Amino acid sequence: MTWTVTPEHFGTPDAALLRRDYYDEVASRYWGRPATTEEIDEGLTGDGVERLARPTGEFLVGRYGGKAASCAGLLLTDAGTAELTRVFVRPGFRSTGGGGLLLAAIESAARSFGVGRIRLDTRNDLVEARGLYAKHGYREIPAFNQGPYAEHWFAKEL
Repeated sequence: MTWTVTPEHFGTPDAALLRRDYYDEVASRYWGRPATTEEIDEGLTGDGVERLARPTGEFLVGRYGGKAASCAGLLLTDAGTAELTRVFVRPGFRSTGGGGLLLAAIESAARSFGVGRIRLDTRNDLVEARGLYAKHGYREIPAFNQGPYAEHWFAKEL
């Protein structure tokens, strides 16, 4: 089986379900219990996803053997910088190389916007994500925001 990663509107059925699964996982980890359907709905309401479409960003979906298995968003913050967000690989597809391909596709999308730097924030408990970023050349940097869930900040020069 092989991976493909392509831009996709955040509102397609596959993209919407990946976004729900992403939010379910990060919220459940944060709260230390399964998130409810209502909590997931509330978290996705007004989350700014509409900015993950050109000209302000891009949303990518990764498929493994044709099955929607991963996603990531890119948000332009200024002429030279973009933020990486909503990076998610479904648990059953982890350790298959999809995370690295997803990051490579996001970096390619950033270059198409003329961006020279990608940055992101993440949490302590998202250990797999931090490992993925470090493995692919993202380096920890000083805090660039005061987000309530930001505990680690990374950047990569493209």
